[in-house]
Amino acid sequence: MCGIIGTFGKKSELSNSQVESLLESLHHRGPDDCGVWQDEKNGVLLGHTRLSILDISPAGHQPMSSASARYVVVFNGEIYNHQALRTKLASQAWRGHSDTETLLACIEAWGVEVTLKECAGMFAFALWDREDKCLFLARDRVGEKPLYYGWQNDTFLFGSELKALKQHPAFNAEINRDAIALFLRHNYIPAPYSIYQGIFKLEAGCLLTLSAVQTKPKISPYWSACDVAKDGVKNPFLGTPKEAVDKLECLINNSIKQQMEADVPLGAFLSGGIDSSAVVALMQNMSDRPIKTFTIGFQEEGYNEAVHAKSVAQHLGTEHTELYVTAEEAMSVIPKLASIYCEPFADSSQIPTFLVSKLAKQHVTVSLSGDGGDELFCGYNRYIMTNNMWKKLSILPVPLRVMIAKGLTSLSPHTWNNLNKFIPGSRHYNNIGGLLHKGAGVLASRTVEELYLGLVSHHSNPSELVIRGQEPSTLLTDNSPDLTGLDDVQRMMALDMVTYLPDDILVKVDRAAMAASLETRVPFLDHRVVEFAWTLPMAIKNLNGQSKWPLRQILYKYVPKELIERPKMGFGVPIDSWLRGPLRDWAETLLDESRLRKEGYFYPSPIRKKWEEHLSGQRNWQHFLWNILMFQSWLEDQ
Repeated sequence: MCGIIGTFGKKSELSNSQVESLLESLHHRGPDDCGVWQDEKNGVLLGHTRLSILDISPAGHQPMSSASARYVVVFNGEIYNHQALRTKLASQAWRGHSDTETLLACIEAWGVEVTLKECAGMFAFALWDREDKCLFLARDRVGEKPLYYGWQNDTFLFGSELKALKQHPAFNAEINRDAIALFLRHNYIPAPYSIYQGIFKLEAGCLLTLSAVQTKPKISPYWSACDVAKDGVKNPFLGTPKEAVDKLECLINNSIKQQMEADVPLGAFLSGGIDSSAVVALMQNMSDRPIKTFTIGFQEEGYNEAVHAKSVAQHLGTEHTELYVTAEEAMSVIPKLASIYCEPFADSSQIPTFLVSKLAKQHVTVSLSGDGGDELFCGYNRYIMTNNMWKKLSILPVPLRVMIAKGLTSLSPHTWNNLNKFIPGSRHYNNIGGLLHKGAGVLASRTVEELYLGLVSHHSNPSELVIRGQEPSTLLTDNSPDLTGLDDVQRMMALDMVTYLPDDILVKVDRAAMAASLETRVPFLDHRVVEFAWTLPMAIKNLNGQSKWPLRQILYKYVPKELIERPKMGFGVPIDSWLRGPLRDWAETLLDESRLRKEGYFYPSPIRKKWEEHLSGQRNWQHFLWNILMFQSWLEDQ
């Protein structure tokens, strides 16, 4: 894995110390090597920091020129099928065995767009065409690797992380208030927006082109998750469930085999859940030595998956490393989060993700993970829950639903929680009052998409909190993609594939791992696996009401059911209790009313009200408050 940074424009000339600052800001992404290439006549600079994975010799150094010297590239990521691509270029004379050299050779032979469609991998790269004087930026199909870009004071900036762009003297750090509103709703800022005015994220599966003649970035998709979803549903797999499992296992095996190629030590994250256990089981099955696996454990009840991971590791015979961290050790990560994520980001599982990445880095340089299984195989409880809820709600007239909502909110969540023991079948809900109030907030939904947006939103109307901030269009609001032919559950899965997965899950993993100089790879997100998964009918994905049925059948070939079958836990930390205890003073400082008023981004009153309700125990506002606190912490770090 690597970091890339670059500029284009008439004012892109930089001193040696300024170039060093750009590269130093990305040192964590590539601590093994760095390099710069400049074309001063055309105002182009390409910078690269390298985490050596394939071809750790000088032949893998970047920026790298093609054999003809027409193209120069800085590349972040891995092309897993690069050996197969080399076979297609049989007459090529190779200098080394890096996938970056393969990429350049393919581009010389086939052009950029054809090469992108041929490549299987995770990547973000910048390519300068010295002949046509054209700049290309590209990002992988699903969005595993990040790429920011934008014009700032007549200079076009691009790079892996915002912290690198900020080092450039042309950067204008004007905060985008509309992006704050998006952040409060989602706990992340969805692409193409960023926290800064004029700076954008290149969306997954897209190619951007720019030149002195065409200064406005032209962005075109070369692969679309939504189109894949529609095509898969339109042309479903027609075999038996067993045949589906066999084909899926073959595809995942091929993906894992390619992703296990590395010239450095390699291992895997293991939570003991279905997804990570399936990846580790298949890795171990094709390895002649124990796979290195890593797990973080917590003493807090309800947050510790380490015991389950250990049982799976023992059964599979992996070389397992677990680390139990104290609340103090976990909380020590919090001051680093603003720097790690560069812009406000509030998925609290960012904390254990960084800790397990830091643990893994002590033993390996590459770690595979099980991310993507929920989105591809209907793993999230909210899919079926929302669908079932909509079937019942849609029968009732909207005015009646509004009346029911008023009735539910007539009692406080605290009162509902006290009544919990008298409500049949409700005892397994820890916060039924909060759930009922959340449900009441979406009862007036007119479509299942509107219902789903309400259920996944951390705040239903963030514009009322952000001073002069209005939510722009997103794929979850009035810019919804065409998902014709998909049923309600499939539409939710597809929307997660293009929003929650790239903008939350993959951001979380990339930044946390890169902060520890660890490369992560995600076998389920090989586009061939993704494309096949979308052909599987819901009757197979959710056979007999069991979510992720095909993945479970693969896993059960290697791991007994009793080690896996348990309620879904998630990968979190007890933010709610920490805010009432050891984090209280830190939070109080950031949420101080006079401070909020002086900074001028939020209306203080509703925030203070929720903070007081949380401290008293009347409500659990941990998700809402964590969003505000992560913005405040980020702002303080600027």
